[in-house]
Amino acid sequence: MIDSLLLDTNIITYFFSDTTWRELYLPIVRGKNLYISFVTIAELLESAYHRRWGVRKFHEFREKLAREYAIVPFCEDICDHFAWIRHERRNSPISVSDALIAATALAYNLPLVTHNKKDFYGIDGLNVISKYEAKNEA
Repeated sequence: MIDSLLLDTNIITYFFSDTTWRELYLPIVRGKNLYISFVTIAELLESAYHRRWGVRKFHEFREKLAREYAIVPFCEDICDHFAWIRHERRNSPISVSDALIAATALAYNLPLVTHNKKDFYGIDGLNVISKYEAKNEA
């Protein structure tokens, strides 16, 4: 039984909004230990800066993240997995952020919950959980 999950940035954004996508993923995460990568924090903060959040909203956001999710810090194993992923996907490039998130999942042996599973295809050993199937996927 899976008791811990790494959540991709898109899943966290769903949980912080009123989107109907959130309802797809709540049953998957319920009762689990939830982790997010340091990369996800950076992506979420970048979005907050673009939206020009005030000090209070930043503070509330950080408190909620710390209360609900364990943040996986950088480690050397992530670097090793990242380098391997980027090498393996050199003919079908993967973004730096996605490669780091996948590397985090591999380094800590955590299934990755994402709505964008196509971003993570072909990564050996990565357990991807998604409720979204694109119309042109088999």
